[in-house]
Amino acid sequence: MSTDKGKELGEGSSRTGPAAADQQQPAQLSRYESQKRRDWNTFGQYLKNQRPPVAMAQCNYNHVLDFLRYLDQFGKTKVHLQGCVFFGQPEPPGPCTCPLRQAWGSLDALIGRLRAAYEENGGLPETNPFASGAIRVYLREVRDSQAKARGIPYKKKKKKRNQMKASDNTASSSLMQPS
Repeated sequence: MSTDKGKELGEGSSRTGPAAADQQQPAQLSRYESQKRRDWNTFGQYLKNQRPPVAMAQCNYNHVLDFLRYLDQFGKTKVHLQGCVFFGQPEPPGPCTCPLRQAWGSLDALIGRLRAAYEENGGLPETNPFASGAIRVYLREVRDSQAKARGIPYKKKKKKRNQMKASDNTASSSLMQPS
């Protein structure tokens, strides 16, 4: 490898051997970036398979809601129906015929990735169908119904930053108090 090539790549000196080859290869995508790309491609394929096919530019929140409902058939979370004997029990003692659904947390994370991917692929934030209020309402309803079906009320977790500040304050106040 010549020094001109090394400088062209932004390196200060020329390199040879395996280290130089590693530098020329594209960086591995993070797990999040890989999931985001896969989700974006899956949603695009879903739109293409609609009759008639839907262009991404014509996509709206109704298509997103239909996609989320479509994904339920691949879910692994048992959601007990209102009439089920196990409705409201966090750990039911036996099997039942209630449907499997996508877990709320999975859907919430999926929407977050698709929302980011939409804008990264040229969509405007103002027209982002994944950021629609209807999507937030749907996710809230899924969260609440799944929590009720399991008998576990949903409680929003505090952000870690606030928890760290609280533990810092506790630690510093205990240091200041005489024993």
